[in-house]
Amino acid sequence: MNGFKQELENILFFWINKMQDVQHGGFYGRIDGNDILHTEANKGAILNARILWTFSSAYRILKKEEYLQVAQRAFDYITTYFIDKEYGGAYWELDYKGNPVNTKKQTYVQGFMLYSFSEFFRATGNKQALELAQNFFYLIEKCYDNEFGGYLEAYTQDWNPIEDMRLSDKDANEKKTMNTHLHVLEPYTNLCRVWDNGQLKMAQRRMIDIFTENILGKKTNHLNLFFDEQWNVKSTTISYGHDIEASWLLFEAAEVLGDKNVLDKLKKLSLKIADAASEGLEADGSMIYEKNGGHIDKERHWWVQAEAVVGYMYAYKNSGNPAYKEKASRIWKYIQNQIVDHKNGEWYWSRMEDGSVNYKDDKAGFWKCPYHNGRMCMEMIEHFGLV
Repeated sequence: MNGFKQELENILFFWINKMQDVQHGGFYGRIDGNDILHTEANKGAILNARILWTFSSAYRILKKEEYLQVAQRAFDYITTYFIDKEYGGAYWELDYKGNPVNTKKQTYVQGFMLYSFSEFFRATGNKQALELAQNFFYLIEKCYDNEFGGYLEAYTQDWNPIEDMRLSDKDANEKKTMNTHLHVLEPYTNLCRVWDNGQLKMAQRRMIDIFTENILGKKTNHLNLFFDEQWNVKSTTISYGHDIEASWLLFEAAEVLGDKNVLDKLKKLSLKIADAASEGLEADGSMIYEKNGGHIDKERHWWVQAEAVVGYMYAYKNSGNPAYKEKASRIWKYIQNQIVDHKNGEWYWSRMEDGSVNYKDDKAGFWKCPYHNGRMCMEMIEHFGLV
């Protein structure tokens, strides 16, 4: 397995050359599936936070000055436009000129802001970034449900209850979700790397327990996706991509926490989750999207393939079983042959079940960011020495 450094540089080249908004600052909100730039598309908090995380991490690992420049651009734009100076936290969405158009506060977004600020600090030593990461930690902790545990999903701009708590139209409108908890766990792990704080470690340990006790299906080793306030499961869907992503993010969380007992437990459990996710693997090496009862969605999403490469490499590292490495290798070949757009750059959103390219969904946009595929490349380079 090789070619990860070149692929990372190809991905970053696309974002440097096609997505920087020279007129209004920051980054454009969208390039559609036909590679048409929409200069007046709204700008999403998730996209911008993920750009900051990706370019910060790339600079930290590869030390290319142009990556630092893009990371600084993202940091400056976020702190100027996305941060709510009155109520704290980050807005969900701005218009193309930087004016807030959706001021709701999703806990998921606050997690990604923390993730990106902590990584910018790791890469640069910028003290403002560390202070922001710490502030966002305390902010997220205010979203903790002291009665039943876990983090509530969303709020109004001024942090009051909100009726529609969904991240996207396809989600269930429930008070707690696996997805938000996964993307609070992940930034807390990163913050633990740079901030030795007892409250943070306690929150991270508690978060690991939430996954093992409330989110993970005890019999299936699949993650349940949606819950009410009291952790009653409110969905039957299996998300193979989230399973394999969680398998390695949970292990990483335990590894950074540094508790041997927790780590030993999570090492075994992460392998069980990876094995459960393997139900989604196809004969061509790819991983399908999800299953709900008898309905199987065989679309091959870009992010699912990226997370599967990382997840199976961690499973190989933790087991020594070469079958996991073979799975990762086959998925990487599938990505190179079917998901990478070798003509126009970046990755397609997906391939459909019949193998055709999905041109309906974005090449870059609200959810299509350089984070999953960029992070896959950086994990391979940094942790597995695969260049």
